[in-house]
Amino acid sequence: MISNVAPGNGHLSDDELHVFVGQAFDTLDVAGKRVLFIVPDSTRSMPMPAMFRAICSTLEGRAAKTDFIVALGTHPPMSDNAINSLLGITAEERNSVYGGVGLFNHEWQNPDALAYIGEIGEDEIADLSRGMLRETVKVTVNKRIHDYDLLCIVGPVFPHEVVGFSGGNKYFFPGIAGEEILNFFHWLGALITNPMINGTKYTPVRDVVNRAASFIPVAKACFCLNVLDKKAHGIFFGTPEDAWDAAADLAAQTHIVYKDRAFDSVLAMAPPMYDDIWVAGKCMYKLEPVVADGGELIIYAPHVSEVSTTHGHLIREIGYHTRNYFLAQMERFSHIPGGILAHSTHVRGIGTYENGVEKPRVQVTLATAIPEGECRAINLGYRDPDSINPSDWADQEAQGLLLVPNAGEILYHLK
Repeated sequence: MISNVAPGNGHLSDDELHVFVGQAFDTLDVAGKRVLFIVPDSTRSMPMPAMFRAICSTLEGRAAKTDFIVALGTHPPMSDNAINSLLGITAEERNSVYGGVGLFNHEWQNPDALAYIGEIGEDEIADLSRGMLRETVKVTVNKRIHDYDLLCIVGPVFPHEVVGFSGGNKYFFPGIAGEEILNFFHWLGALITNPMINGTKYTPVRDVVNRAASFIPVAKACFCLNVLDKKAHGIFFGTPEDAWDAAADLAAQTHIVYKDRAFDSVLAMAPPMYDDIWVAGKCMYKLEPVVADGGELIIYAPHVSEVSTTHGHLIREIGYHTRNYFLAQMERFSHIPGGILAHSTHVRGIGTYENGVEKPRVQVTLATAIPEGECRAINLGYRDPDSINPSDWADQEAQGLLLVPNAGEILYHLK
């Protein structure tokens, strides 16, 4: 495993990233090989244009094939223009300079795009999940992997609500995975709960993800990046496990903020890259630990007008509820995929459900373009975003108010 980390809170230049990519591929025999790069979509901060150009330049004339697939998980497919923007290229460049580079979206709901590569038996699942679940889980992944000699992950590492820290083999599962394994481990993460798992390095979910990745019958490598202000602060290259291990250690230092007290009101300002609540929910995931009991977390996102472009119909059916609400009546929700239930509980936060009464620990309020009636119907609060002046929360921590610009990637915890 090799690495490069900028001193202090600095960042690596595009030239430094280019040099690093060259050094990384000097450690591998890629001559005549077909290489598929697995990359994030636009909901992750990442200097993807610099990495894309460095990779293509480095492998030109060496690799037989250099292609990229967007690890969408269950996110909507990206248009050609959106992919061009993600990679920092023009339509003309895509058809000329990069005309030989394949650019693909993952298709998680298309059975014809998936390949079965194995299954994790119920005894092993019970062991990996620390006894929380016992079932056999089939492992499927995008079948394109079989067309290549090397699979290379390229992505950032942040604290994460389902797996502890993102990155590494998570770019395979759920990045380019099928539904069954995806829904299984998201629900496992929900059972553990966001406050318990987010920012924890080794988790049962990470164990499941790594076990699923062990079925992939193709050589694997990984670039893990530490990203601050959308620029690379550090970069690690090696196996998915080794590169992630080092990057997660750094992310624990750079992406977790510790506060002396909890706050009665937290205004979490969602960045433009979060275009629905499915991803803007990260504002809650990263800030739930510092909201006081009975306090309020406001997701401030005037640009958001949809709950979820992909899963909205299911979320409107079940609403947002605590884990215990679902556990007390699982038969009612047996037809709902585990990933949907997990998202619901993560946004609503932890709480109790006793004698038919649900009591979430905190109030979650949407200050978005989603109408009040829809917010109430899905069991979330509503505020007119025009009624909010973010400066009212600025520099008011002593009064129990916390303002968080660009919320969603930095995890907040109590000391």
